[in-house]
Amino acid sequence: MARTARSKPRRKAKKAASARTRAPAQKKPIDFYFWTTPNGVKISIMLEECRLPYRVLPVNISKGDQFEPEFLEISANNRIPAIVDPQGPGGKAISVFESGAILQYLARKTGKFYPAAERARTDVDQWLMWQMAGLGPMAGQAHHFRHYAPEQLPYAIARYTDECNRLYGVMNKRLADRDFLCGKYSIADIACIGWVRRHERHGQDLAEFPHVKRWFETVLARPAVQRGLHVKAEKADEVDMKDPKVQGVLFNQRAR
Repeated sequence: MARTARSKPRRKAKKAASARTRAPAQKKPIDFYFWTTPNGVKISIMLEECRLPYRVLPVNISKGDQFEPEFLEISANNRIPAIVDPQGPGGKAISVFESGAILQYLARKTGKFYPAAERARTDVDQWLMWQMAGLGPMAGQAHHFRHYAPEQLPYAIARYTDECNRLYGVMNKRLADRDFLCGKYSIADIACIGWVRRHERHGQDLAEFPHVKRWFETVLARPAVQRGLHVKAEKADEVDMKDPKVQGVLFNQRAR
């Protein structure tokens, strides 16, 4: 529990702080639709950091579970992660898809890792969007062309590996004078950790980015991050990503 700053009106200040941070207990677990991807672990980490009860509902994306009608009612983009919170706004259930939106929702719900002041919140938002629009997609493409493409395409490999390198450089400069992306630990850091954990697959050496390396080690040392990273989806470890059938499900989809 955080200490209350000492001041003369100590009792009133403590009471006010409690009123701001108190939230109804989560009586029913949040349904968490999950697979072991960098986007999936964003949410497992956040749920662990917030100490929210949840149950893992694996969505085997290698077999096409993400296209089932029941899941599409929750995640219109047929992608994990997604959640259903039985205690949503007004006490009514709500479903949320897209990892960034889920992080923002859980942060608002709990009042954690997302500042209330507009200037500070905007700072977190822009770095969250930086991950969503930059680091994640570019790292994903680098990973794909370096490891999964049926033929080696030097142009594509260089294009996305270099762009990843640029983005790691942006992050390194940002972290040169602060512990975390926005000063204090936030959902922006949670969004990035699962992707940076795969830096070798993106063709990046953290020794070239000492501030990112220090940040990476600091975030990984958090117990909730470790718990979130070790959430498992049954049979996920058995998937052969080089199997043409698996690649057909994951990489060759068109509008339905």
